[in-house]
Amino acid sequence: MGNGRKTVYNSISSPDKLAKVNPENIQLGNDFLEYLTSIDRSKSTVDAYRNDLNIFWCWCLEFNQNKFFVDLSKREIAKYQNYCLNTLGWSPARMRRVKSTLSSLSNYIESMLDDEFDFRPIIRKIENPAACAVREKTILDGEQLQDLLEKLIEKKQYDKACMLSLAMNNGRRKSELPRMKLSYFTEDNVIYGSLYKTPETVTTKGRGSRGKQLTVYTLRNGFQKYLDLWLKYREENNITSEWLIPRKENGVYIDEQIPITTMDSWADTFTRMLGVPFYWHSLRHYFTTACSRSGLPDDVIKNLVGWESNDMVAVYKDISADEQFAQYFGEDGIKEVEKKSLSDM
Repeated sequence: MGNGRKTVYNSISSPDKLAKVNPENIQLGNDFLEYLTSIDRSKSTVDAYRNDLNIFWCWCLEFNQNKFFVDLSKREIAKYQNYCLNTLGWSPARMRRVKSTLSSLSNYIESMLDDEFDFRPIIRKIENPAACAVREKTILDGEQLQDLLEKLIEKKQYDKACMLSLAMNNGRRKSELPRMKLSYFTEDNVIYGSLYKTPETVTTKGRGSRGKQLTVYTLRNGFQKYLDLWLKYREENNITSEWLIPRKENGVYIDEQIPITTMDSWADTFTRMLGVPFYWHSLRHYFTTACSRSGLPDDVIKNLVGWESNDMVAVYKDISADEQFAQYFGEDGIKEVEKKSLSDM
């Protein structure tokens, strides 16, 4: 389950099968992964590549005579793509990602092992499947989320309400939310009266083992009520962890970050309470959309989230063209639109 949406996780790899895989493929894959580590690819990236390769090696074992990667043909790669899409039920997006892994392995062989193999990369010659949405996107509005927050407060689940409101008001990824520290949310870290600004950078998704280091901004007005309720609960229950929402073990909060498995469990709970699929990334869309509806320019939203270009604002902004037109056009023609500030949110 995990993130509130149903995802196909079919896998043909297993320890028993991997033990029978062509040793040349295993060695080649291990050498490639070691190379990725040496050029500072993140652990999560290397682990994802390892998983992709293991699935491919087991497919070769079962359906392609355990053939060595260097000797594969374009026809065989096309057969693998068809198998993943139509037997395993992968989405086109996942297929393209796995092919990217195989293409990176091909590039490694061509550039690093050219003295060992007469090899030409073929993966990129196989046309990718057309992109299409495999699962319906959940677009949450403020009324839905406000109702969910109030239900959590009624149940005295202040940690859940605080985490939910935090994500609504800073748009951070699921993996980044647990890294928020209690010390980030003090009066000393409020700027312009309306934004919490982390006093240190936080590791976010990015290239390299350290990821990308970003300052995180959280809208104070929407978050403060749920932060205060959680802080009061923490004080009453002697919760002393440095993390804003710490790990709970056997009913006791300990000084560790809340694990992703708990975040996934909470997402499942929110799905049941909302009656629609909930996943943490939907709040990245919600935050971007709310900022835009409040009149913040794309440049400001880009800097709030930490994107490198305004293009990402367009990706995450769930506002139709008609809704955008309504902001600027009326019976008398073009409206004069008042620019808003962060304190208005």
